[in-house]
Amino acid sequence: MNKRCPNCRLVNHLHSTECLRCRFDLTEISSIPTGGANKPPVKLKILRRAVVCVAVCVAVLAGFYLSMIFTSAALKHEEKIQIRNAVKLLDEKGFAGEVFLLNFLTSFRGNDNWLNASTKFENAYAATNFPFEIITVYPDFFAYTADDTERAAILLHEAQHLKGADEKEAYEYVWRNRSKLGWTRETHGGSIIWQNVRRQTKEFAPNLFVCDWNEAGDCTEIK
Repeated sequence: MNKRCPNCRLVNHLHSTECLRCRFDLTEISSIPTGGANKPPVKLKILRRAVVCVAVCVAVLAGFYLSMIFTSAALKHEEKIQIRNAVKLLDEKGFAGEVFLLNFLTSFRGNDNWLNASTKFENAYAATNFPFEIITVYPDFFAYTADDTERAAILLHEAQHLKGADEKEAYEYVWRNRSKLGWTRETHGGSIIWQNVRRQTKEFAPNLFVCDWNEAGDCTEIK
């Protein structure tokens, strides 16, 4: 604590009886806190730093997202229609959660962004950038799918990645729900997509094809 001289505003020692500068009588002067009373509270300082940190993180993520958007191309009009029809089919089949993600949170792109280009997988029909909710749809998606049902099956797989699921979880989810989607051996067993997805499902989720009652077969099929 110190004393501020009301005459010349000099800050004097707490026990001073007169101002060192102008000799003003300080015996009746109240003391003031050392260092000034205008310093912001510690909690306010912490809050300001937290806000700045969050703002920087948001800016970095936004820049990262925009860089992936600007380094890839948008879908063509006819491709957008096929995507829209496939998502509509998912909605009709009761996959409400996936439909919400695909309709409102997903940006569909027509070729690889800079990140995908460095880690591209062969024989992929689509790729998802999580958590940026970007789905890149490759030409094979449109060239080899037989109908909206097969396109819906691929989007159902990618929607699991939008949720943060890995490949095993995504393949297993689609395979277990293929009957609900209307994508079965009876309807699509001869298609290239069916055969490739079945093979990839066996690779990523072999537990679905090893069971006591159907040795070396499909454990998700009705016994």
